[in-house]
Order: sequence, then C-alpha cells, then structure tokens
Amino acid sequence: MFSQKYSTIISPESEISILSLERALAEKPELIALHFNKYVDLKTDALAAWNTAAWKDGLFVHVPDNKVLETPILVYYINDTSNGQVIAVNRNLFVVGNNSAVTVVEKFDSSGPGNCFVNMITEAYVAENAGLNFYSIQRDAASHYNLKQIHQSDNSRVNTYTFTLDGKLVRNNLYLSLDGERIESHMYGLYLLNGDTLADNHTTVDHKKPNSFSNELYKGIMDENSKGVFNGKIYVRPNAQKTNAFQANKNILLTNSATVNTKPQLEIWADDVKCSHGCTTGQLDEEALFYLQSRGIQKEIAKAMMLHAFAADVLQNVQLPAIYGYLEKIIQERFTKEF
Repeated sequence: MFSQKYSTIISPESEISILSLERALAEKPELIALHFNKYVDLKTDALAAWNTAAWKDGLFVHVPDNKVLETPILVYYINDTSNGQVIAVNRNLFVVGNNSAVTVVEKFDSSGPGNCFVNMITEAYVAENAGLNFYSIQRDAASHYNLKQIHQSDNSRVNTYTFTLDGKLVRNNLYLSLDGERIESHMYGLYLLNGDTLADNHTTVDHKKPNSFSNELYKGIMDENSKGVFNGKIYVRPNAQKTNAFQANKNILLTNSATVNTKPQLEIWADDVKCSHGCTTGQLDEEALFYLQSRGIQKEIAKAMMLHAFAADVLQNVQLPAIYGYLEKIIQERFTKEF
C-alpha cells in the first residue's frame, strides 16, 4: 500500500502530484481515464489481466506541462514475509506533460523467511517534447512479474534502466510505443545472476511513425546454476520510414551449468530504415585473461576486472551519480566474491 506517512515529497502540489492511484481515481478521474489501462494488452498477457482485476493500490505521478524536476522520485517497494508469504499486486500510472521531464528510481526489497511474489504494472505516458528516465533496481529474493508500458509522443525522450541483481523467478516486460515523430528511446539492461535465479527479459519497441530512433543494450553474467533469457522485438510499421533502430544482447557464462537463451527479433514493413540486431554468448576470453596475468595480475583479480569492464558498457549510461556509485559498489563486491 502507498504510505503517505513514510513518504517525503519535496515539490509543492502545484508542481507535481504524487499520491496513491486509488486516491487519484477519486480526485482526478478525467486525467486517469485518459491513460489508465489504455496501453496494456490484456488479451495475450494473463498476469497483466490478473493485475488489472486484482490490484489494490499503487502510485500515481503527474508532472504538469512545462515542469522539469531536477530531483529524482525514489520509490521503495518493501515486502515483509515474517508472518507468511506475500503476494503484492500493484498498479502505477505516470503522466509526464508537454515540455516536462522527470526521473523515477524504483527499488525492490523484501525481508523475512517467507515467499514473496510481486505482480507490478507501470503505465507511463510521455507527452510531446517531454522526457522520462526510469531506473528499476531488483535486489531481493522475491519472484517478480514487472511490466512497464510506455507510450511516447512527438519529440519525446525516454531512457530505461533495468538492473536485476538478485531474485528467484524474475520476468521483466518492457514495451515502448513510439507513436510520434522525432522520438528518441534508449533501453539499458544488466542482469547479474547466481544460484538458481532465473531472469527473463522481454522487450518490445514499436515504431509507428517516421523519423525516430531507438537503441537497446542488454548484458548478462550468469554464474552457478542461474538462467538468463532475453527476447527483444523491434517493429517498424509501414508508415515508420527513416527509422533508426538498434538492438544488442551480450552474455557471459561463468560455469558449465549456467545457461542463457537469447532471441533478438526485427519485423520491418518499411523500406527506408536503418536497423540492426545481434547477440553473443560465451565465456571469458582466455587470451585476454592470460595477457592480464602476464602483467603480474592475479587470475582472480584479472577475471573480476574483465567482468567489470563487460558490465561497464551499461553502467556508463547511468546519469545519476548516486545510482552509479551504488551499482558500482554492488558489482565490485559481487565480482570480488565470485573469485
């Protein structure tokens, strides 16, 4: 449930609305009706249909026109399983007005010995000439279904960052609808898995109109018995001429029992486009490892350096220094422990 008591909202009400979705339905029905449940496909996604039928609360954020928020919005999702298993079904709606910009950081945590399942849907509408930066950090032992459906208008800019650092069964669905011209979208993902964790990343970028750009980079490092999945789709509709769309997925397996399944896809119905996609899967480069050892670096440290460099391609795109430092520390500790 949204906790007003434990929330600190710096911006005045005139600049931004942050309140529970249940309250927003009562106080802002016309605005909610324009966007709520308008972008999620309930016919093909059973978990999304369940969420729509069963959600109890969530977060509503509205940034009105011509407002640029310098301070990020930090959202904590905390589940306590001390008294038994927890099933959390929540729904969020973010609306970013014309010529506005906002950064949202969400972090998932759970405590207690019981099982936890999170069913989370976030719908976001990014209006004309608006910007949204969306960070998602998953570092708890819960099972997740996390759907983000983002609708973009003309000249909008969206950057999404998905970091899966722990969990049991994690499914991240990210859908971007580029329903305008001169749109720019960047999607970055990093999954560092160990134990028996399964992280399943599904992304869809739908270019509906001309002259837009999308770029996607997801990287994974699988250790022990973990499993990674990446399925990325790019659609270029017949009217979406002059589209530039790029997609890459790269993976490293640290053990013989770790696995990854990757499937990049392109479906193009326009003829004047620049599109590419690709994936790689392998182990650490033995020649590079030998080179570092020949320079007097211990093998374990050399492996950690190479893995850090592999992950840095994603980390270097993080725009918030505090988030970058937090992730950098976690990754360094993880790689040091591995060896």
